[in-house]
Amino acid sequence: MDPVVFDTLLLAFESGAVPMPETGTILVLNAEPGPWLSQLPKDRVVCRTSLKPAHAALKAAGYAVLDVDSVDLPDAALTIVVPPRQRDQARALFARAVLAAPEGTHVLASLPNTLGGKTGEKLLAEIAGEAGSLSKHKCRAFWARKEAAKVNTALAAEWIEEDEIREIEPGLFSRPGLFSWDRVDPGSELLADSVPEQTKGIGADLGGGYGFLSREILTNCPKVERMDLYEAEFRAIACLHETLAEFEGRYTAHWTDVLTELPKSAYDFVVMNPPFHTGRADNSALGRGFIRAAAQTLKPGGTLWLVANRHLPYEAELAACFKEHEMLEDEAGYKIIRAARPKRQK
Repeated sequence: MDPVVFDTLLLAFESGAVPMPETGTILVLNAEPGPWLSQLPKDRVVCRTSLKPAHAALKAAGYAVLDVDSVDLPDAALTIVVPPRQRDQARALFARAVLAAPEGTHVLASLPNTLGGKTGEKLLAEIAGEAGSLSKHKCRAFWARKEAAKVNTALAAEWIEEDEIREIEPGLFSRPGLFSWDRVDPGSELLADSVPEQTKGIGADLGGGYGFLSREILTNCPKVERMDLYEAEFRAIACLHETLAEFEGRYTAHWTDVLTELPKSAYDFVVMNPPFHTGRADNSALGRGFIRAAAQTLKPGGTLWLVANRHLPYEAELAACFKEHEMLEDEAGYKIIRAARPKRQK
């Protein structure tokens, strides 16, 4: 989130619209590290996030962070929601926050007006019965005070159910909020078709998502011994286990920050459709970081298979990290690139 989103959120306290509790836990859901958190009483802040980089950064900064696989939310004197990008995931998070909030406490969130500020307020009001708001910096902070008699528990249950794992195509399991969560991404499909059947050895799937690429490789490349999937979003891990259930023993799954936690010189090949956004903001530097990570985790003679949107500026990074690279296909707005023989960085 842009820092001004959190500046607007903090105005809810400064204006007196939402009281800062003098005691008790301040629960932050889908928490993002940043200077805004230092404006809260740190010793009472408890964070929850399913993203490995955020989870690690919050712990390193000294915040209490819930276990990633925790189910129940603790009682909190105040609940702050950082709304996720995807609508169904956001609705479920609002529902869980309101249901778990003790009577009389507040649930507070903020969004840019251009990214659903009014819609977010409407969603919270639908669950809680009513909501208040204020606007500044082209953002909207909105909140609700928990009154159990006003909570729409039936709608909350419906929204939570819509956030569960589901089969989106035969053998493919996903859930809201994951990349291309409700359909196979055309770029990933193009990449899967481009990896040769004679590919062999042990491979890594960076940003493995719900397992589509690895499933295709394990299905169509009989000489591949194992696929290791690395994924920063914990919500994807259970999905990929469902997707790859028939390949038990030929894959592993890791909740990992690809940019910092991969083994060195470990793999014969890497496949990836690297992310190019952070939260709601475009960030092609993230994709370039994935290319550097791939070069480091490949064996000296290893190969990278990459799909990317045509406009993304990855060629310079590929040239810096690999001794050779070539575009194999340019179709429907996507480019398939093969890179080989990673350079060892001094």
